[in-house]
Amino acid sequence: MAIQQQIQPSSATDPSLVQAIEMVAKDKGIDKARLIKTVEEAILKAAQSAFGPMRELEARFNENTGQVDLFQYMTVVDDPSDDDREISLEDAKAAGLEAELGEELGFQIFWHPADAKKAAEQDREYGDLLRVKQARAAFGRIAAQTAKQVLIQRVRDEERDLIFNEFKDRKGELIKGVVRRFEKGNNLIVDLGRTEGILPFREQTPRETYRPGDRIVAYVKDIDREARGPQVILSRADPKLVEKLFEAEVPEIYEGIVRAVACAREPGARSKIAVTSRDADVDPVGACVGMKGSRVQAVVQELRGEKIDIVPYDRDPARFVCAAIQPAEVNKVIVDEADGRMELVVPDEKLSLAIGRKGQNVRLAAQLTGWKLDIISESKFKQMEEEAITALQQIDGVTDAIARSMYRLGFRALEELTEATEAELGAIPGIGGPEAALHIKESAEQTMERLRQERIAAASSRVEPLTEKERLLFVRGIGERTIQLVGEAGYRTVEDIHREDEDKLAIKTGLGIKKARAIKQGAEQFLSNESRVIEAARRVAVKAAKDREAEAASELVAEKV
Repeated sequence: MAIQQQIQPSSATDPSLVQAIEMVAKDKGIDKARLIKTVEEAILKAAQSAFGPMRELEARFNENTGQVDLFQYMTVVDDPSDDDREISLEDAKAAGLEAELGEELGFQIFWHPADAKKAAEQDREYGDLLRVKQARAAFGRIAAQTAKQVLIQRVRDEERDLIFNEFKDRKGELIKGVVRRFEKGNNLIVDLGRTEGILPFREQTPRETYRPGDRIVAYVKDIDREARGPQVILSRADPKLVEKLFEAEVPEIYEGIVRAVACAREPGARSKIAVTSRDADVDPVGACVGMKGSRVQAVVQELRGEKIDIVPYDRDPARFVCAAIQPAEVNKVIVDEADGRMELVVPDEKLSLAIGRKGQNVRLAAQLTGWKLDIISESKFKQMEEEAITALQQIDGVTDAIARSMYRLGFRALEELTEATEAELGAIPGIGGPEAALHIKESAEQTMERLRQERIAAASSRVEPLTEKERLLFVRGIGERTIQLVGEAGYRTVEDIHREDEDKLAIKTGLGIKKARAIKQGAEQFLSNESRVIEAARRVAVKAAKDREAEAASELVAEKV
């Protein structure tokens, strides 16, 4: 146990520090013991900077005096090797200290200006042992500044922790506040009571304006503990805001009888929310609309006139999509589950209504349902049907009736027949067994190759440059469907496919490793052979066209002369 020497009560008290700690602890709700520990750590850090980092020092808050007492400890040894931590037995006895080898002596370092007399007395008695006289003069000022800075920082950290702990459970909820000011970048600062929240510009709804003092309802999107500014991140643009507003207005949603399944939103313009009911006697759409539209109008008013479509959820994806695309009517739905896509056939006069202004209606319906949606008019669909059937009839052995059966079963293009199994083709009415199915599959491959060669021959005589889609169609095994899939995966050119790894190509496009390997090989063949032939032929065609133009110009000049 340490033997402490020269430990005396300070001659003056410093109530200001005690009062400051108590006031901060009370006003900010911070534990007093943690603040005291912070002050002790600050004084100790300042002492180590002033007296030397190698000294064994201790800072201890004195409740009676209201200041921090500082102690230095030194061990009694025969032959000191560290003057900051060790003292010889001979020097200890010469200073009048009763000590034995191995004992630890503690000295109180009087640093406060009120203890100047005690400091001078200590320097006379133990100045040669402690060697703190020179550093002591500046330590008081340094200690005060350090303690103040550390205390302020700790208060800030504690406040941030308190705010985080208070609001972390409110993430995903609605919160009310008062607009206080705008910051750089048009970020909005909102007074939430005990703290401030920030409504970033990207989370604000277009065409909404605010002034200081305006009341605002926002969605708590996140609580950022490490943020330099306000920690509470608010949003007026998140789709969850619509769900929470309905929850506040519709008791059935709050009680769990009606549930909001999904929500799609273009902030400030239009939203679609899908709802379902656990109780067969409760109409989910009617519950959200309310008597004479009172509930939905309350939400619309809070969103400042944003249009809201309430859609009944259905487990059948096709029915759900048809409901989501309203107010447009849908005559036919063609589902491609493998690609997560649906084609919606609508009457010609309802096409613009289904698409919506700038594609808004179909875009929101796709977000709400999670399906890729293509809107096709009735006349366009019939035209596409006839074109597809005509293309299928080019296969040897495929009659008009068989082609229409293929189309009804989902075979729309030659490449789909080449990728089908013999069992799938054999199930088509009129095919006549596995052998005929194999023949049709081989014939489809030959027809695709013939059409590809015809396209290459036509391109060779063209003067206009080829588009990237046209170049992709020159690759063996690639048709319209494959172009769509590789395009959605980010492969826009033949070179993109050629550079990609087979496995990555198969995963990103969903084509499968066999198909991915085939089109990669086709891309390599095209770039190394056919592309060069086409470009060479095009150069000849371009030169011939220029020669004809020059000759025509010469003849025109000759006629005028």
